[in-house]
Amino acid sequence: MSRQSPPPSSPSASTPLAEHDAPHHGRSVRVATRLVKGGTDTAVIGGRAVNPPVVRASTVLFESMDDMNDARRRRGTERMFTYGARGNPTGFALEDVVAGLEGGYRARLFPTGLAAITMVFLAYVRPGDHVLIADCVYQPLRHFVETFLKPWGVHVTFFRADGSDAAEHMTARTKMIYVEAPGSLVYEMCDIPALADLAHRHGALLVADNTWGSGVQCRPLMLGADISVMAATKYLSGHSDVMMGTVTTTQEVWQTLSTMADAQGVAVSPDDAYLVLRGTRTLAARLAMHERNALEVAHWLEGLPDVARVFCLALPTDPGHALWRRDCLGTNGLVSFEFANATPVQADRFVDSLKLFGIGASWGGFESLATVSNVVGTRTCEDWSHAGLIVRLHIGLEDPQDLIDDLAAAFEKVFGK
Repeated sequence: MSRQSPPPSSPSASTPLAEHDAPHHGRSVRVATRLVKGGTDTAVIGGRAVNPPVVRASTVLFESMDDMNDARRRRGTERMFTYGARGNPTGFALEDVVAGLEGGYRARLFPTGLAAITMVFLAYVRPGDHVLIADCVYQPLRHFVETFLKPWGVHVTFFRADGSDAAEHMTARTKMIYVEAPGSLVYEMCDIPALADLAHRHGALLVADNTWGSGVQCRPLMLGADISVMAATKYLSGHSDVMMGTVTTTQEVWQTLSTMADAQGVAVSPDDAYLVLRGTRTLAARLAMHERNALEVAHWLEGLPDVARVFCLALPTDPGHALWRRDCLGTNGLVSFEFANATPVQADRFVDSLKLFGIGASWGGFESLATVSNVVGTRTCEDWSHAGLIVRLHIGLEDPQDLIDDLAAAFEKVFGK
């Protein structure tokens, strides 16, 4: 059977009937072309949205070859929207917020906090160099040291979490001092300005993991650091639904990071950037509530006979309290405590008994979390083997009295007191 042409009432996509044509650049085009070309101009008359749009793009279009070539010439040193792998306008908006929070020159986004950390080493360190790393850093960084940096020929020395022995480990090959202040799990403080001075006198960089401070409670770049790293997964996002890392630098060291990130095609989803950008709008308010709730829980924990120590920098009894008061503007929802006398089975049972705390390794979201922390396995410069078992709590935005009641019930169930 021969194929019949469609009746006039049902024009095909290729039939140039005037009543079904639409102009494009002054020329009538057919249906299939209209479907491809239509709706790409989003300019509207009137006001503007509160938030920037989510710009999903791989391909970026230019008005002319001259425009495209000019953008490509400049994108190595300027932020240009030229291709999705080099960033997008939604991400650029978040970068501006982060750079402003940190007090830095520019910021770059990475798919995870760990990706941000590792990019710093890939950008600024080469085989044969020596780096100093604080003993209290995020455990996956230790894994990166063993699986990549050392096999790559980078010499690594861990120094005490408080920075007291850093100077004695400096060598002529030391290119970087990397700190986490406060540290993971038990929140050791180090003197960032003093370590910045030490690094700069030896021609090295100071890098600080600022996830705890999130650009609100602490600003390492303002204290002398050259580079600040954050896991935006945590407080910047605040809703436990996105993975992202950020690196912010001073102007003097920015280009090295930017070049390496471009060379590796690092970018984040505009949808993820939008989620984190939305989270930053309430960051200050959320942190204030986390701090208030956590302090109420911390003070309550201090009075328990089953608790040997409470780790919270805002408590005057904390060893890092004086440095925290000098260098930080507040605290957050993280509180850890050491059992006075508990077996591993009891520690696990305590966490399992909590009803309002999720069992999870992350933190920084709106919800409360609890986990038993293995400090012994994450420290090499200090011996924590004689300490009691430690539970890390992230105090969320629930009513603090409900959280205290939940903790009290768990203590009663496990220790009968």
